Order: sequence, then structure tokens, then C-alpha cells
Amino acid sequence: MDADACPVKSEIVSAARKYDLPYYFVASYAHKTNNDDDSWIYVDPDKESADLFIMNHVKKRDIVITQDIGLASLVLSKNVFAISPRGKEYNEGSIDTALDFRFLAAKARRRGKYEKGPKAFTNQDRQSFTHKLEEILSNIVKK
Repeated sequence: MDADACPVKSEIVSAARKYDLPYYFVASYAHKTNNDDDSWIYVDPDKESADLFIMNHVKKRDIVITQDIGLASLVLSKNVFAISPRGKEYNEGSIDTALDFRFLAAKARRRGKYEKGPKAFTNQDRQSFTHKLEEILSNIVKK
């Protein structure tokens, strides 16, 4: 889990405990908490450190929860599940479109056109995430 600014940490912990599965939050030292929990892994505060750690340690059938479409696209090649905190599952069929939109938005920002930013995180987003995570976990446990 790419933990920097993740709004669904408690849902992740709850689901992992329900299925008796390990879980890890990867965050930069700049976001270090006072938590002694072994589930937290801290990496250098460099821009891509958490992503690089996740890429180097993720294994087949792991679940990566991230808002970073670039990271999602990279882990998919390792046969990993990738979902957003809003419950959107990334897959080989949808990731190219998501990357294209990200590219176009970045191009517009370079030209000085700024959007409002992402919409506020809602209870519906939280429910969508929980449903998608439960769906994936139940399928993994069955296999």
C-alpha cells in the first residue's frame, strides 16, 4: 500500500485481519508516525522512493492500493491487483486510457490550464473501495 495520503487505511487493516493476511503501508520518512506497528515500512523522502520500494518487493497476486496511475501500470505487469482508494480496479484493459488522460492533464497544466483537482473523497468512495477490496480478497483466498 502506497500510504502517503491514503484515506482508507482502517479499511485495509480490517479486511486484511478478516482474511488473516499480512498488509504493509509504505510511506516516506517525511510522513513517519509514532506507530510501532510492523506493518509500516518507511523509505527515503525522495519523490519516487515509495513507488520504487513497492515495485521491487511486490509479488504475484499481491494487492497494491495506490492513487498513482503510473505505479498501478508498472505493477500490473507483475500479475498484481491494483486498485485506487476510490475502489477503481486498474487492469491491462483500462490502464492505457488512464495513462493517456494523465498525460493530457499534465500537458494542459504545462500550458497553464489547471483543473479544480480531484473531487472530495466521499463515503460512497469508501464503500466502493471496501467492496472492491473484499471482492479481490475473497477471490484470492478461494484459490
